[in-house]
Formats: sequence, structure tokens, C-alpha cells
Amino acid sequence: MTAVRIGLFGLLGSGNLGNDGSLEAVLGYLRAEHPDAEVDALCGGPEAVTAKFGIPATRLHWNRAEYRTASRAGAVASKGLGKLVDVFRTAAWVRRHDVVIVPGMGVLEATLPLRPWGFPYSLFLLCASGRLTGTRVALVSVGAAEIRNRPTRALVRWAARMAAYRSYRDGQSRDAMRAMGVDTAHDEVYPDLAFSLPTPKSGAPTGTPGTVCLGVMDFHGGNDDRARADEIYSRYLDGTIKFVRTLVEEGRPVRLLTGDTCDEAVVAAILDAVDSPLVTAAQPASLADLMNEMAAADSVVAVRYHNLICALKTGTPVLALCYAAKSEALMDRMGLGTYCHPAREVDADRLLEQFRDLEKHATELRQTLAERNRVAAEQLTEQFTDLTTTLFPANAHAPRKAS
Repeated sequence: MTAVRIGLFGLLGSGNLGNDGSLEAVLGYLRAEHPDAEVDALCGGPEAVTAKFGIPATRLHWNRAEYRTASRAGAVASKGLGKLVDVFRTAAWVRRHDVVIVPGMGVLEATLPLRPWGFPYSLFLLCASGRLTGTRVALVSVGAAEIRNRPTRALVRWAARMAAYRSYRDGQSRDAMRAMGVDTAHDEVYPDLAFSLPTPKSGAPTGTPGTVCLGVMDFHGGNDDRARADEIYSRYLDGTIKFVRTLVEEGRPVRLLTGDTCDEAVVAAILDAVDSPLVTAAQPASLADLMNEMAAADSVVAVRYHNLICALKTGTPVLALCYAAKSEALMDRMGLGTYCHPAREVDADRLLEQFRDLEKHATELRQTLAERNRVAAEQLTEQFTDLTTTLFPANAHAPRKAS
């Protein structure tokens, strides 16, 4: 019997730990349930994906300078040519597979700055190629948000419509796609894929008593905030620095964590502004590294979505600096909806007040998280069963086609 050929698609291996965590979760499922499958990836950082996960990988874009700003005529022409070449490259890659999986990530949203000819165009090419070649494309536990920009909205809507399978990481993502004209009647909601990753054991390294993990982000707002991006960043950074200073004055060790390589600039700014041996920075290379740091801390304050997940999954009380509704939905789902603060309008005094309340109720919050994590694990088991049933008809039923 010929092995099933499975492709994995996305901005993987590009420095974002959350994206790679979603890939790790799906690979864990495939290796457990479909060990004979041939698996490879079309992704942003193929060398990193191959080195870290041991699967063959191909570069997502023909143009190596895809994510650099093109100002000269030659660079603009190269980008235009790349978009055309990628039509054929993507189709050729897709047709070699029986199934292509987009593992999690916020692929159907624009909550951070995003141009339509970037990833939305790539996702559209993927789903259109799947529809034309008969390869099933699955969007698995993905994030979505209603998009205002018309070209981006159209590309995302068409891509979602052409996928053979869709599931979402929260109810609001499904609602957003319905609002954008996608028939979601047969689409399910499951927790984020990262909740299926192994949780650090109680034997994780013990942190300094009173340690607070602070997950930072190079945050300038989203697509609709471009005109005030610098103002948003300055307010976020100034409020965060004031928060760190207060903790240090109280003798609390602060451990700075990133979720993407671009966040390192924020770490440098905080270390420069708060010159204290109590403030240190970790260099996490995976969600497992983040979870180990957070499991050893008393509490966490974080911005990035998957930093929040890491804290929640380890059962560590966390206060969310929310830049999109997905963070609020996640916190509410895990029973910590009270502990949200707007990332665009950081008020250090209010943040400190919420943080003190978080720590005051730490014991009961840890109990709540233990129960919510148990439920999330059960739901993800259902997600993977659903995937097998839908995408691998040789093992179960015929696939369900999306409208």
C-alpha cells in the first residue's frame, strides 16, 4: 500500500515560536496515528524546519527577499515575478500530496500588520491549488478575525471557502468567518493545538522565589493602526518599563521572555532602561523552553498569544496584555477573563493593581487552570480523531467537503 503523502504549510521555521509549536503538535499527532506517512513542508524557514523537526522542507516563496521592503525598480519587479512563479511552484508542490495541513496559527486574521500580497496571497494559492488538483487542504484549529481591508478580506474568504476542512481555535474565529461570508455550518471549534504539547513535569528547574515572567512583544498595533504605530509602541514600552521598575523596587526578580526573534529589541530596551541584576532575559528556542521558564515562576504577564498559552498550560497564573480579541477569548475560556489589560493603552498603575489581585488569588486560579487544561486535552483528542476521520478515508470515512 502506498504511503499517504502529507504536506504541512505556513510561516514555519521563521522565528515565531507559536507557529513552530503548532507544527510540533501536528507532527506529534501524525507520528502517533500515521507513522508510515511521508511528511514534508512548504514554509518560511525550510532549513530551520528540517534541522529542528527532521522533515524535508521547501521555501515558501521563490523570491528570497519576499519580506524585505522593495523600493528600487529591480526589487519591485523581482517581487512581481515571484508572485507569478509562486503560482506554479505552489500548485506543483500541492499536487504531490494527498493531504495538506495548515497547522494552527492565525492564518485567517490580520490582527498584526499584514499586506494582501503576503501570506493571504500564499494561502489563497494553496487552497486554490488544492481545489484544482483534488488535494485535500485542512485548516486545523486556526485563528480568524473579521478583516476590513478589502483585498485581504477577499483572499482570506476565498481561501477558506476552498479548504476541504476547517476548524477554529475559538468560537469568535468561526463567527468571524461566518461574518465574512464563509459557510461554517460544519466547522468545529477546538482549543489551540499548542495545548496538546507535553507539559513540563513538576521536576522543572526551580526559579528564584517570587520570580515574575514577562513575555514581551515588538508591538506596534495591527493593520488598522499603521498611522499611530509608533505611538502605540512607545506607550506599550513605557508602561512595561514602569511595571518592571516597580517590581524590581519591591525586590522581585523579573525574567524577560520572547516569542519571536523580532521581540529581542524590546528585551534590549527594557534591560537598558532598568539596569538591575534582578532583571534577566531568557533565550527560548521553543514553546517547551517557554513552558519550563513559566512553570518555575510565581506568575506571568504576557502579550503574545502563545506565551499566554504556555503560561495557562503550565497552570501558572497569568495576566494578559491583549492586542486582539483572541487573547481575551483565550483567557475567558481558561477562567482568567478578569485578568486582561489592553496592550494599546498600557496603564502601569492599573496593570500593577490587576497583577496584585492575580497573585492574591493564585491558589484558586491554579486549581481552575488544572481543570480547564484537562478539558482542553480531551477536546484536542477529539480534534485529532476528527482529522483522521475526515482527511484519511482509507482509515475511516470519506472526507467531508466544505462548501
